[in-house]
Amino acid sequence: MRDEIADIERELMLIGRYKELATGHEERRLERSSYILLRRLEAEGPMSIGQLAQAFNLDTSTVNRQTAVLLRGGLAERIPDPEGGMARKLRITEEGMRQVTQERDWRLNGLATVLKGWTPEELASFAEGLAHFNASIEH
Repeated sequence: MRDEIADIERELMLIGRYKELATGHEERRLERSSYILLRRLEAEGPMSIGQLAQAFNLDTSTVNRQTAVLLRGGLAERIPDPEGGMARKLRITEEGMRQVTQERDWRLNGLATVLKGWTPEELASFAEGLAHFNASIEH
């Protein structure tokens, strides 16, 4: 099993190369951390700093710095807790949604370039393996 884990480590290290192969020299608008936070807000709805920190297993001070970038850029806004709690929550703005959509399209086009020629079965198997891997990380 050690050899298989070493193979997985090597392949994960090489995944970083895909970015260069798939996208050429296009410049992205969103930083990686901003994209990840905005995608979570898009999927989950308004969340507090504490909820975001817990979701990503990060320190609240780290999430505070990252969300400050979103707020300054008009990509997210603070709102009262819709459920009446004390903590204010962050919600994605229209501009944030526009930029998330643009970034997602950029990423999807890049992945489509890399995965061109894969069968639907190969794609489904790969997606299932990645989902299982990510679930293992989160638990």
